[in-house]
Amino acid sequence: MAADTAEAVEVRGALLRLRRATGLPVAFGGLVEPGRPQIRISELCGHTTLALSSLAVVSGSGLGGKVVALSRPCAVTDYSTSRQISHEYDVAVAAEGLRSVVAVPVVVRRRVRGVLYGALRAAQPLGDRTLTAAVEAARDVEQALVVRDEAHSLMAATREPETASGAAWEQVREAHGALRALAPRLVDLALRAELLQVCGQLAGAASAEPAAAHALGLAPREVDVLVCVAAGATNTVAAERLGLRPETVKGYLRSAMRKLGAHTRLEAVVAARRAGVLP
Repeated sequence: MAADTAEAVEVRGALLRLRRATGLPVAFGGLVEPGRPQIRISELCGHTTLALSSLAVVSGSGLGGKVVALSRPCAVTDYSTSRQISHEYDVAVAAEGLRSVVAVPVVVRRRVRGVLYGALRAAQPLGDRTLTAAVEAARDVEQALVVRDEAHSLMAATREPETASGAAWEQVREAHGALRALAPRLVDLALRAELLQVCGQLAGAASAEPAAAHALGLAPREVDVLVCVAAGATNTVAAERLGLRPETVKGYLRSAMRKLGAHTRLEAVVAARRAGVLP
């Protein structure tokens, strides 16, 4: 059974959504193994055997390996007879009874990090709707991996903030703002909560942001607006970043200033940083 790592959970969720969206009977996938040019099939949905479980797919081999090598979606109508791919994995695919198969890459920063597959047990073409749904499922995994990568990098960069240069710390603040703006757009509520928790850790080692914000009575959207203001954004720019109306941003900012006892935007940012709400 695959370990319930955060990445495995993301892949599993994407496969379930792919099956619901397309009606495909089987979906499976996995991530590239660190330091090796292959993926390991770790998650399966709708399978009747374990033939594909833990299968290592090498770059360039089979349908998945072709996807890794080319970094683009590929599909075959009849896996065992297709001339578009090599056939190192025919035995495992046949054991599961798969015929038509689509595979899409999970690409993060121009590097393939995994592959998702959807399959039929009949040799019939997979239409554009199926391919689109598979690509969208892969995008979900990509977004989750980007968020986690960014969060881990930021946490590493802030372990010793007093030694960081001003420019480096400013980059942390910019990334913190970008992550805060991204959080409301995440469909996965658990991932959104995890991202906001990391933002809180970035905001201050002594007091986590959610606790500090709660103590001041600041709403999450008020914090989001303060993050944008701290980055020098106008109300209009902040509205574009957060998907709000400028008047709404102005209202959130006015409310945050009142709670922080600030009379200007700058005073609000300074007060929020002292309180551990902003990095």
